Amino acid sequence: MPHASFRMWIIWLLASFFYAYQYILRVTPSVLMSDLLTKFQVNAEQFGQFSGVYYIGYTAMHIPIGILLDRVGPKIILPLSLLFSALGLMPLLYSDTWSYPILGRLLMGMGSSGAILGLFKIIRLGFGDAQFNRMLGISVTIGLTGALWGGLPLQYLLDTLGLENLIWLVATLGILLAISIFIAMPKHVPLVQTAHHTHFLKEMYLDIKNVFTNKKVLLVCLLGGIMVGPLEGFADVWGKEFLKSNMGFDNHLAAGLPSYIFFGMCFGAPVITYLADKFRAYFGFIIAGAIIMAGSFIWVFSSTFTPIELKILFSIIGIMCTYQILVIYLASSFVPENIVGLTIACANMIMMLFGYLFHTIIGKIMDLNWDGTLIDGARVYPPEAFVQGLSVIPIGLIIGAIGFSLVKLKNKT
Repeated sequence: MPHASFRMWIIWLLASFFYAYQYILRVTPSVLMSDLLTKFQVNAEQFGQFSGVYYIGYTAMHIPIGILLDRVGPKIILPLSLLFSALGLMPLLYSDTWSYPILGRLLMGMGSSGAILGLFKIIRLGFGDAQFNRMLGISVTIGLTGALWGGLPLQYLLDTLGLENLIWLVATLGILLAISIFIAMPKHVPLVQTAHHTHFLKEMYLDIKNVFTNKKVLLVCLLGGIMVGPLEGFADVWGKEFLKSNMGFDNHLAAGLPSYIFFGMCFGAPVITYLADKFRAYFGFIIAGAIIMAGSFIWVFSSTFTPIELKILFSIIGIMCTYQILVIYLASSFVPENIVGLTIACANMIMMLFGYLFHTIIGKIMDLNWDGTLIDGARVYPPEAFVQGLSVIPIGLIIGAIGFSLVKLKNKT
């Protein structure tokens, strides 16, 4: 294998590890929730805002990082993104004021935005369009292992090392990965030369305008965003504490079970996309996924389950969560070929933004249903509060199913 080719494989692997790393950062609030509630004496609404502000930073930097990757190159932008992500953890250790961890969480989201965009860039540069889907699929699978590590393994490390040492470990991993990417990445030649800078920015503005004024694109992205609750609400943060409170599971079991949603996604991504392509049934799979997930959550909220049963059920939910890939495809099918890449980035950005809304609303509803119980100065929420707060997830899924059904009917006429 030629040296350059081997080097590109190493760069791709490091970028995939960055994608896995940002998943670990996304789900850390789930494992750290009890510790942070006790340390900072905050309520569920404030914790929900802390968890959700990650998605504000993530979405806000999507387009700027996309431009910077072209103008400056991944050799500089990816290591800086990783450093922002890692340093965003520090306020959890060195501040007693809650506003600083929120700013740190915002910084994590801003840096994490570089992971998926960097992968897009590296795969296209190193492997070309012909291998893009295959290489991206492998990268997504690697990334989802990061989400799996954010459950039970992270809980084990927290119990073994303690909060401070765990945060230092995660931050150090990010810094080492940033250094590795900087060393491995070749010097970048900007895609757009300075002489054409003004023309480039004008074209970019027009392309962005075309995406955000396309009503079909906005509609499917908003409907897709309403359905992100299972992943960005339950699996990312609230699942562990719900299972502890409502199912009586211990820390380790409760931390590990929501990871099966990500486990299901590993298998669902290739299977669901293949079937949807084969039968040209994108709307059908999205609607079916919404109905199955809504029914599953209503069932979980109203019954008790064994760990094995929950593993199976959460894996099914994870498979259905791959509807997001189909939504992104539908959005890209409504625009000209020359802005497909930008549309994909914008679609992902819009749906991720709903993570903030879900976390904030769940936390607010839980506070409204708090019964006044305190342990070590931290609020302890009854099972009913978790059910009331998390009920927004099946509600969003039902709205999404109805909305996509109406869009499908309109497209037929």
